[in-house]
Amino acid sequence: MPGFRFRRGLVAILALALIASAASAVWFISLETGKSRALAALDDELHVLARTVEGVIERFRYLPAVIARDRRILDVLASPEPATIERANAYLEAVRTDSGADELYVMKLDGLAVAASNHAEPTSFVGENYQYRPYFTDALARGEGRYYAVGATTGIPGYFLSSVIRDNSRVVGVAIVKVDMRKIEATWTDARSIVAVTDADGVVFLTGHAPWKYRPLQALSEETLFDLARTRKYGSADLAAANPIFSDAGRLPETALVDGEDARRLVLQVGIDPDGWRLLGLASLAPIRANSLLLALLTALAGLLIAGAGLYMRQRRQLTRARLHAHAELERRVVERTAELNRQVEDRRRAEAELRQAQESLIQAAKLAALGRMSAAIVHEVSQPLAAMENTLASTGLLASRGDAAAVADKVRSARDLVRRIQRTVKLLKSFARNEPVRLEPVDVDKAMAVAVELAAARATEQGAQVKLRKSSSPPSVLANTTRLEQVILNLVVNALDAVKERPEGEVELWSEHDGQRVRLFVRDNGIGIPEHLRDRIAEPEPFFTTKLTGEGLGLGLSISRAILDEFGGGMNFETREEGGCTFRIDLPVISENRLREAAE
Repeated sequence: MPGFRFRRGLVAILALALIASAASAVWFISLETGKSRALAALDDELHVLARTVEGVIERFRYLPAVIARDRRILDVLASPEPATIERANAYLEAVRTDSGADELYVMKLDGLAVAASNHAEPTSFVGENYQYRPYFTDALARGEGRYYAVGATTGIPGYFLSSVIRDNSRVVGVAIVKVDMRKIEATWTDARSIVAVTDADGVVFLTGHAPWKYRPLQALSEETLFDLARTRKYGSADLAAANPIFSDAGRLPETALVDGEDARRLVLQVGIDPDGWRLLGLASLAPIRANSLLLALLTALAGLLIAGAGLYMRQRRQLTRARLHAHAELERRVVERTAELNRQVEDRRRAEAELRQAQESLIQAAKLAALGRMSAAIVHEVSQPLAAMENTLASTGLLASRGDAAAVADKVRSARDLVRRIQRTVKLLKSFARNEPVRLEPVDVDKAMAVAVELAAARATEQGAQVKLRKSSSPPSVLANTTRLEQVILNLVVNALDAVKERPEGEVELWSEHDGQRVRLFVRDNGIGIPEHLRDRIAEPEPFFTTKLTGEGLGLGLSISRAILDEFGGGMNFETREEGGCTFRIDLPVISENRLREAAE
């Protein structure tokens, strides 16, 4: 037994040593491979970015020579008078707008700017002297110049492209175009790698890493610092006090720490012609180290899994029995929970059915209540044509006794018109009062408003109010229930008539609007309006809340109207007017093929 235990311990130690060796080898190989791939990816990225920088500059390379040939530029250099200056300024401003350059300006041979595209701005170049700038001296010496610097007037950095201006082979001035490169810099802020552009002296002037801006890669010589200060290349930046980014002089390190980071970064650079710039890129080694560590851990884990396979096989039977027991227990709980859920679903179905039945009853009660409130006006609407028909029939008898057949026929037609009027009123009332099941269908909103207006016409006439309906040129349709939509509109019209009851010239107006997506129905009155303290309660209407006197309403109209509109996928709101009165708006979606299919299903 002791020998067996010794052998088992020795095998375990050898297995662990083998696993550790394999994990170490995987970690080293993965780290070196990751470095090579990261350097290759960084090199590709830097070459692409270098071409981008060159492209932004070369896009405007032609522009100084082009503006130097314009007659307006030659005129302002020959005679810088207000008229020539104004024409030159306007021309440069137009070229800036068309080309997308940052700024354009023209300088005389003494370095004084006489015209500029920003002539009307507080930071205008006009009247400033830039003879100390290398792009000016290079243009006079070689015919053209190029220079990156911080603007002495605006404080905004940019790349300056210059070209001499000749009038019949005689040099008369210098044309300059300023290119704003901050947009390129802004895209580097979110880059996965730190990217920076340095000038020929090693000073960083473009970078997405803010702490590096206007810092040298290595310490600068006194001569270089003096030259940068003389040309005011980087404005007020104190390069003499700036700490170098890398401590090694004369060469860049292969890896470096940035701003106290825990992980080192790979360092790579490529050149940008023709200014001697260098594009510097730093890729973090943290993902590579993490990936290498992960692979090593996976290797160790795989070895441990293989080593533990024997133990797993021995315990497999016990685990299987435990899983079977747990599975049986889970099935039992699932069956119990399913039965409980079925009971809850059935209870909810019964509650929803009872709720729908109660809602239908409330809707029908509200409809009958609305008819009851208009009963006197409806009786008048029916009794008036009946009285007129009685007089007509009496006149018909007299005319018949006289043998006047033409007059009798005319009276009979009048009587038939009165009967049709009564039939139309009764038909509308029967349709409105009928308790039909909810069935969505295409509804013409203008026709629905017309029905509501006709039902309320008698009451409006009784109280001396006017109900106006503005019909649209192309009546929209919505997916709704005709009777219920008419009920909602009628309820709003009746409420509006109640609001204008005390007005000597009460008026209710209805109209519809649509924009291809939504249909809006408006009911506006010039009544007394809604008091401020009641607006919140009416905006979210409570059942049985009413502002009318006891017995004049159930307080269900707006609450039920909102519930009906919810069924149609719509809504309702209102607003009061400063001149008095209130406007209610019904909002419904325009009918579509999808909604038609859903309603049919």
